[in-house]
Amino acid sequence: MAALITLLVIAFVVLLVLARTVRIVPQARAGVVERLGRFHRVLDPGLSILVPFVDRLRPLIDLREQVVSFPPQPVITEDNLTVNIDSVIYYQVTDPKSATYEIADYIQAIEQLTVTTLRNVIGGMSLEDTLTSRDQINNALRAVLDEATGKWGIRANRVELKSIDPPGTIQEAMEKQMRAERDRRASILQAEGYKQSQILTAEGEKQSAILKAEGAREAQVLNAEGQSKAIETVFEAIHRGDADPKLLAYQYLQMLPQIAQGESNKVWIIPSEFTAALGQLSQAMTGGGSSPNGDGDAHKGVPRAPVPPAPAGPAGRNPETPTISHPVQPPPPPPQPGA
Repeated sequence: MAALITLLVIAFVVLLVLARTVRIVPQARAGVVERLGRFHRVLDPGLSILVPFVDRLRPLIDLREQVVSFPPQPVITEDNLTVNIDSVIYYQVTDPKSATYEIADYIQAIEQLTVTTLRNVIGGMSLEDTLTSRDQINNALRAVLDEATGKWGIRANRVELKSIDPPGTIQEAMEKQMRAERDRRASILQAEGYKQSQILTAEGEKQSAILKAEGAREAQVLNAEGQSKAIETVFEAIHRGDADPKLLAYQYLQMLPQIAQGESNKVWIIPSEFTAALGQLSQAMTGGGSSPNGDGDAHKGVPRAPVPPAPAGPAGRNPETPTISHPVQPPPPPPQPGA
């Protein structure tokens, strides 16, 4: 029985010695070994042998890049406004020995350094600059953290600001300002659109008026040319036909209804040539001779007097009937003696 107990004690001691002698370090980890209380070496990933009861292995240190999010911190800006800033730090341990012996708690040290640096940087900026200059703030924080954490065996890769929350009253004022700015831009755009539409409308009306004027001018030109051609044709036809006064009198008779048309035509004058031609036409139809002078120009230059209108009434003429003026015929000359 005693031998069995001794065997069990020896086995336990052997296992304990083996456990304290053989250590396995995972990848991306590092272990600091102290021998008799002093730094001895840093264990690399893999299998390592330690001296039992002489060497002591401190907790393993993670060498991967790590992310730490800090709670929102109140910061006062240059224009005396308090904003809450939530930051994120990306860091990596580069020297396990320095991270173990140079700083007691590097996470807390990084947090406090970030807070003080934020207050220093944002204290010299206004609220608008703080909201629009995140890259500048990130670069300033990273420069300060790199300088301070270098001796701790830690490298700050990136510093990001998750959120910048101004006070509620400031947010409402900013929303009102933004809304007013958007309304102003909308009004400007609407006015510009109305201006452009009016300009385009005026240009269209101008072009339309120009085209209409050009069309009317072309139409008048063509109409005048047509009338000119018609007059030339009629003139040439008359001269080629050698029209006599009888034909001209007949044409005058055809034009009389057109001359009398219109409500305003109360009195119109008949030319002397028409009366002379009409007399010749009547003499030709009745078989009479020519005028006393032997030609159709006997009445040229004879004064003409309008016939007074008949009195209005049942037996009289309608006042609206046109009045025809005709030349006064002189009395025939006395017969010459011996004729």
